[in-house]
Amino acid sequence: MTEAERGRLLRRGRTIARGVLVLLTVAFALRGLDVWLDGFAMPSWWQPIVCALLLSLLTSVVWPQVLRIALPVALFTLGIGSFLLLGAGALAALAAVPGVQVSGLRTAVVVVLGISVVNALVSSLLALDEDEIFFRRALRRSRRHPERQADQPPGVIFLQVDGLGYDVVRRAVRDGDMPTLARWLATGSHSLTSWQTDWSSQTGASVAGILHGSNSDILGFRWYEKDRDHVMACAHPRDAAEIERRHSDGRGLLAVDGASHGNLFTGDAPHYSLTMSAVSVLLPKGLRRRRADRVGTGYYAYFANPVNAVHTLGSALMDVARELSAAAKQRRAGVRPRVRRGGLYPLARPGTTVIARDVVVSAVLEDMLAGRSVVYADFLGYDEVAHHSGIERFDSLAVLRAIDQQIGRLHRASKLAPRRYHLVVLSDHGQTQGWAFADRFGESVEELVGRLCGGPTPEAEVASGGGPIAQRLRDRARKAGRLEHRPRADAGGPGEVTRVAPGVVVTVSGHVAMVSFTEHEGRVELETIEREYPELLPALVDHPGVGFLLVRSAEFGPVVLDRDGLHRLDSGFVVGTDPLLRLNPHAKDLIKRVDSFPHCPDIMINSRYDPETDEASPFEPHVGSHGGFGGPQERGFLLYPREFEPPGELVGAESLHRVFRLWLTKLGHPEPA
Repeated sequence: MTEAERGRLLRRGRTIARGVLVLLTVAFALRGLDVWLDGFAMPSWWQPIVCALLLSLLTSVVWPQVLRIALPVALFTLGIGSFLLLGAGALAALAAVPGVQVSGLRTAVVVVLGISVVNALVSSLLALDEDEIFFRRALRRSRRHPERQADQPPGVIFLQVDGLGYDVVRRAVRDGDMPTLARWLATGSHSLTSWQTDWSSQTGASVAGILHGSNSDILGFRWYEKDRDHVMACAHPRDAAEIERRHSDGRGLLAVDGASHGNLFTGDAPHYSLTMSAVSVLLPKGLRRRRADRVGTGYYAYFANPVNAVHTLGSALMDVARELSAAAKQRRAGVRPRVRRGGLYPLARPGTTVIARDVVVSAVLEDMLAGRSVVYADFLGYDEVAHHSGIERFDSLAVLRAIDQQIGRLHRASKLAPRRYHLVVLSDHGQTQGWAFADRFGESVEELVGRLCGGPTPEAEVASGGGPIAQRLRDRARKAGRLEHRPRADAGGPGEVTRVAPGVVVTVSGHVAMVSFTEHEGRVELETIEREYPELLPALVDHPGVGFLLVRSAEFGPVVLDRDGLHRLDSGFVVGTDPLLRLNPHAKDLIKRVDSFPHCPDIMINSRYDPETDEASPFEPHVGSHGGFGGPQERGFLLYPREFEPPGELVGAESLHRVFRLWLTKLGHPEPA
């Protein structure tokens, strides 16, 4: 950081002057509330100044101590409920000033809210925000304890921009949408590279691999486990906790004094917030975290300042307006592809683009102030908006610019933390854009498979022709004969998981769909599928929205099929055109790995990717999507300090874990016990 930056941030005289200006502004605001608000009166000229001092003392000294007890009220109301408690404190404080009249709690809450709004506006105009507080506290701490961090190795802050692909980040850097990252690359402080995701190119598999070094048997963001008749969902607290239990050995990337914020998993961190696997209030006793690390840990610093609640609420309302405007512009312009963006989505979107972002940034600032060794934080906003808007539409890039601004804030803060910090920025996967499968073809993939598995239809009886692989499959089915009488369960049962046809479950995860036949234990082989559903595989490989299938043959082992060819993975034997030629160079090994997973479904379906248009049709109702192979969804990015050892070729999320562990070791971080 340059001396000019230090002076701008830390010059004591300017900070005192700003504080005095804020105090005077609050006093004038109190005078304005005296005129405007019934039930609130300050007849003497000196009362607004005294009350401003008392309210400042209440919010800066008394209120943080009260919030240690009342944290749940602030936490579960996003800070709004805290104004009731703060209003009660203000009522008592104002009543202590002779001559000041406050009619009741309602009036006191309005006064506190008004003062908080004024504080938020003035602080924004003067850049007197939590960064300034952080810088001042960090400087005081370093002066008091110069030896405290002297022998500690540099810390590392990993910042994950969820869903931002390598291709998009390069263009964002070039076009000025990510000026912080562009400046790092221009000055030579950082290097940019790409990494190849697993077949499951989604957050669950990627973050488990990065934080725990293992993502085995994670087939998608959701998948069906036949032995339990249960659909696992990475975004469900119980399932996230179970996934982490299966993959954690206690030696995760964040195990040594680390912190996890906004993630699906903790990485064995002792400190965390907004982390799905640690939402202990929803988990059974055996899966709960220690009491000291309850779900509210990490929120304290953010909600301790009531101005933050006002700022976040205001920003959230502005984001709702941006979403409504962007959706209307897409409709008027007839933009394709697009999805419906009404309902509750405009109200839910700020949860990732504003609220989660602000809380995560505040938590990382506190981590740096505490001198924690390694932090992994996820910015969710871009991924969420790109799902609904598109990967490079104007409102998606606006969210990206806001995230880049927060990265810049954290970079400035890292220069004044009690210990030195390196910043690493990465993504868990990219996104591929396209018209949703159901919108493009008139039925969802679940409906398609259910129709094909629901029994003989006139279309199925006379079906012929199609691609060479479809015809080959039909010939095999005719020779094997059809099982006319087979036991079937009723659709929708048994169990909790809905069947798309009797005995058939389909789960989707972006660009991958998984078919399981529940009447058979274990993996159902190709030959059985041909006998029971002779039209299913031919119709799937011929479908214009299907790229390729993975099935297991009793005779040949795992087989990859598409319209024009098949590839037997064990022997390498190819019939027709090799379907792997259209995939990335590592696809064969990555597909074979999935085939070995205990819960691999009976049929894995990957959507069709068109390299000419750079589009594919996701099986979920999204514009930008991910989860499989095809296009930019499988290319994540990694931006790392140039002084770190180059990572080489990165294939799979587990390779990132090995590289990150190597970096930490070479910096001098101890290995987790």
